[in-house]
Amino acid sequence: MPASKKHKPVLLPTADFQGPAAIYVHWPFCLKKCPYCDFNSHVRDEVSHDRWRAALVHEIDTFAENYPYLSASSIFFGGGTPSLMEPGTVAAVIERIRHHWGNDDIEITLEANPSSIEAARFKAYAEAGVNRVSVGIQSLRDDALKFLGRLHSAQEAIAALEVAQNNFDRVSFDLIYARPQQSLEDWRTELTEALAFAPSHLSLYQLTIEEGTAFYHQFHRGKFTLPDEDEAAALYDLTQELTAAAGLPAYEISNHARPGEESRHNLTYWEGGYYAGIGPGAHGRLPRHGGGAVAHHQIKRPEDWLAAVEVAGHGTVETEDIPPSGRATEQVMMGLRLNKGFDITAAADVVNQTALDDLQASGHLEKAGHHIRVTDKGRPLLNFLLGKLLA
Repeated sequence: MPASKKHKPVLLPTADFQGPAAIYVHWPFCLKKCPYCDFNSHVRDEVSHDRWRAALVHEIDTFAENYPYLSASSIFFGGGTPSLMEPGTVAAVIERIRHHWGNDDIEITLEANPSSIEAARFKAYAEAGVNRVSVGIQSLRDDALKFLGRLHSAQEAIAALEVAQNNFDRVSFDLIYARPQQSLEDWRTELTEALAFAPSHLSLYQLTIEEGTAFYHQFHRGKFTLPDEDEAAALYDLTQELTAAAGLPAYEISNHARPGEESRHNLTYWEGGYYAGIGPGAHGRLPRHGGGAVAHHQIKRPEDWLAAVEVAGHGTVETEDIPPSGRATEQVMMGLRLNKGFDITAAADVVNQTALDDLQASGHLEKAGHHIRVTDKGRPLLNFLLGKLLA
């Protein structure tokens, strides 16, 4: 089926840049759309795994023709639900990335749901080359899982975590907190139970209401309420206290790790590195001649992306030149999420120096070497601080 005129791929940029880049691979399919999810995820009765495997590999080949000298620092299978991918597809994608951009040290992460069917594939994913898995547990409480629209139980989550830890040296899992009617003591108990599994990495997200999701409509119709600002702040502070005591301090607002176990892939985003996005709805930042970067966006609808790749070799629907000043602005916006902050020497031209001085004097920001980082006082006001810094 040919690509529609509306979604005709644009010409990919080229560059002879030699250096590291993260590679993101998007698998857009789920068994069910979670009510809080605003990612590019879709439910389909049938998926042609042979066509999808061929298309993902084909798009990688096309990117490699235009960027032949990249070195893959990480591969991240996100979604959607990547643990619905056949292990052979995962193996084929990894093999092709290694063929074009391989080195001896690539962090390869796959996001997985903890159903028993998907956990049964963990060994095969490890054999395919995955060396890090991120399990979407979301809660250790069955009533919360039901509210969040998850298809697994708390017991299944625990069993899947054990399978993951038996097959991978590096295991992370996600939890969602600041849920309706969740008290400090409820969260203390649940997070303490999670920490007892001795994870090397945790992603702990406060529940947010994103426009376009099922929760957005339910929330605005008064079907449920969330903790207020003070309660959410108290839950956040408790999270920092318990994770730090367990040896997993925050290195980013929502991410915690033992030293050396930070997500290399996500750090590429937060530190302003280069990355390529493969698959429907994926996006990236790749080098451009003359400095700065080229942003690329892939066709979002899975069937349209698939058709485009089968005709043109890739599904890039839009590119945009980002000058060095734009990259510096992005590095401030992303870097301030990190505990270490952003490098002021690389962003001095885009930062409002008067505002920076004022925010340091007020105790909302602090300088550590060449980095500007947010303080505990400033963390709840992150968006406000960014507005001031980049005014």
